[in-house]
Amino acid sequence: MTGNRVFIFDTTLRDGEQSPGCSMTVHEKLGMARKLADLGVDIMEAGFPIASEGDFEAVRAVAAEHPDIKVAALCRATKLDIERAADALKGAKKARIHTFIATSDIHLQYKLKKSRQQVLEEAVKAVQLARQYCDDVEFSAEDATRTDADYLEQISVAVVDAGATTVNLPDTVGWSVPHEYAALIGRMVKSFGDRAILSVHCHDDLGLAVANSIAAVQAGARQIECTVNGIGERAGNCSLEEIVAAFAVRKDQLPFETGINLKELYPASQLLSSLITFGPQPNKAIVGENAFAHEAGIHQDGYLKHRATYEIIPPESVGVPEGRLVLGKHSGRHALNDRCADLGYQLTREQLDEVYHRFIALADRKKGVRNDEISGIIRQVIANAAAAD
Repeated sequence: MTGNRVFIFDTTLRDGEQSPGCSMTVHEKLGMARKLADLGVDIMEAGFPIASEGDFEAVRAVAAEHPDIKVAALCRATKLDIERAADALKGAKKARIHTFIATSDIHLQYKLKKSRQQVLEEAVKAVQLARQYCDDVEFSAEDATRTDADYLEQISVAVVDAGATTVNLPDTVGWSVPHEYAALIGRMVKSFGDRAILSVHCHDDLGLAVANSIAAVQAGARQIECTVNGIGERAGNCSLEEIVAAFAVRKDQLPFETGINLKELYPASQLLSSLITFGPQPNKAIVGENAFAHEAGIHQDGYLKHRATYEIIPPESVGVPEGRLVLGKHSGRHALNDRCADLGYQLTREQLDEVYHRFIALADRKKGVRNDEISGIIRQVIANAAAAD
């Protein structure tokens, strides 16, 4: 292990890109890679070189432009794949070959049609071949969480003996739950000790990718594979912004360090959203449109008195310009008065009461009330008061 330092392995450009609507050109990958560099990721998985000429060129271009960041290329545990990955990484200052093969019985029986012994031998040969091209080799046991634990330990130790410097035990189909995953990771960490870093790559099929990743780190894993906005196959991957924010906010329970610049989280999310066909859902933690928005009157009142009443992390600390009060039918007088002041109006108590009643009547009919509509109500109330005088 490496103390409390956790390495962030970003796979936005590889696993993330594999999800529908997320394909990126080489030019777009280069733009996103620059932002990932600003973010401070430790490893960038830039593509799957055997998959296409575009992926090959992307890996080569990203590696050339970012000599100070470790760039990984994915490959299956086959000679052709490994040689293609090595070729894409040729000339890279910091290269990692990332080879994988499935290890669960369901994959062996139905997908690979191979025995456990065959897969074990192929995994070892793949790592040995990759080491001929690169000193930094990662091995992934695909579908590790549905793999027989004794066999998983056998293959993990074997690939470390063969020269793997990182062993990744992914929850490929989002099957695991935190305590179960932690037990598996703890067992595997003990099996090869400090000879290799144990990595985790969790999918979000049951919404547990971040929780599982945290549990794994607590059990001894020291690399997390994740993506910006949590994009990726099916329900996506462990969300980079959520996991690093959890470490930053809850140091009392999660005393782990990353090299991530938190202020680049929101800009990275925004850039990715502009490159693919969708952004994060509005209620997405950390980077969603509503992550720092407050509409309920009780929440707004507390927020205006002291932001920490309803915000556990300052929005500016993760690059969000500011928190915001959303005015709707659940809003209270305090928030409305604050907005009136922002719009340049100082109201008497009687005027605020009248504006509030008119505002609520309008908000009951709409999803939200715009600033120009609030200004119109204020002007009408002030004009009526003047006429009455």
